Amino acid sequence: MNKLNQSNQNLSLDIWLLFPIMILCGLGLTMILSTSAIMAERFYSDKYFFFRKQLVFVLAGIAGMLIVYMTPRNLFYRLKYLWILATIVALGLTVFSPLGLSAGGASRWIDLGFVNIQPLEMAKVSLVIYLACFFAGKQEMVKRFSVGFLPPTIITGIFCGLLLLQPDFGGAVYIAALFFLMSLVGGTRLIYLFSSSVLAGITAAILILQSPYRFRRWFSFLDPFKDAQDSGYQLVQSLYAFGSGGIWGMGLGQGRQKLFFLPEAHNDFIMAVIGEELGFIGISLVFILLGIIIWRVMVISTRQTELADRFAGFGMGIIIIIGSLLNLAVVLGMVPPKGLPMPFISYGGSSLLVSLFCAGFLLNLSRER
Repeated sequence: MNKLNQSNQNLSLDIWLLFPIMILCGLGLTMILSTSAIMAERFYSDKYFFFRKQLVFVLAGIAGMLIVYMTPRNLFYRLKYLWILATIVALGLTVFSPLGLSAGGASRWIDLGFVNIQPLEMAKVSLVIYLACFFAGKQEMVKRFSVGFLPPTIITGIFCGLLLLQPDFGGAVYIAALFFLMSLVGGTRLIYLFSSSVLAGITAAILILQSPYRFRRWFSFLDPFKDAQDSGYQLVQSLYAFGSGGIWGMGLGQGRQKLFFLPEAHNDFIMAVIGEELGFIGISLVFILLGIIIWRVMVISTRQTELADRFAGFGMGIIIIIGSLLNLAVVLGMVPPKGLPMPFISYGGSSLLVSLFCAGFLLNLSRER
């Protein structure tokens, strides 16, 4: 009887983690239908075009989440170097092969014919799994520069270098931030992290100063209304959307900014339309759900007995959390603009599949008692 109870317990789903994720996915589908219907009808003569594609990704992502939930974690750990190699190849294909799909002056996707994938999302997961295994296995030598700091720095540097070639400056910053946080909890010496952060900051400043377009874009958030028709246009329209929502919002489907005023209304700036149509109440609901997810990530990761599980749980959680916080910061004009989707909500298959993969991994970890 005790074995049966233990088996049932190990197969139980963490409802407190699962429900917020499912609610966010449902909210995302609803808002994608609301934000993209007019655009889809105009360009594809089918107002459900984006909605149907996202629904397929949601169903595929949930299936993948359940598979990850049931898969022994050691399998992911054993394949860590294969993950790294596959990511490097995928990032290289975007730059050095005809499979790379160019849009907006950058090549950040791989065109497989039936679907486009963004290797940046793959890089997040592969880096977390690699760093979790690395820091778990090198705890006794993690304070040494050549053994505990240099190898993961080289791997991260390769990722960032390939992202800069696309170019995807914001993606490189994201990967660097992920490395910094994982190294911080992994036990890396603070002097190494501080020195590398200063060096990375100097490199970033040089790259920004050398590109007039990048300079305007990265500093337009300080006063977007100064150049409201060019570099500040997207942020200005986002702020208009939030300002129009008030407490209760204009009503689902009644927003105006999605009528070709706000670019990427169904993608990176979907939270602005949520603020416009659902108001402060709708945005507060998203914050509450994200707060529950953060709470579960902390509980799940800290109660793990194996270091690799603890680091991996933390890493999978911060992929979701950092993505959410940065997206909200961008649409509210708190940080320089960067095309970051809102996990579980924004349109896009790669981001959604990776977010649900992370959720499945956390659900896998939550089975341990």
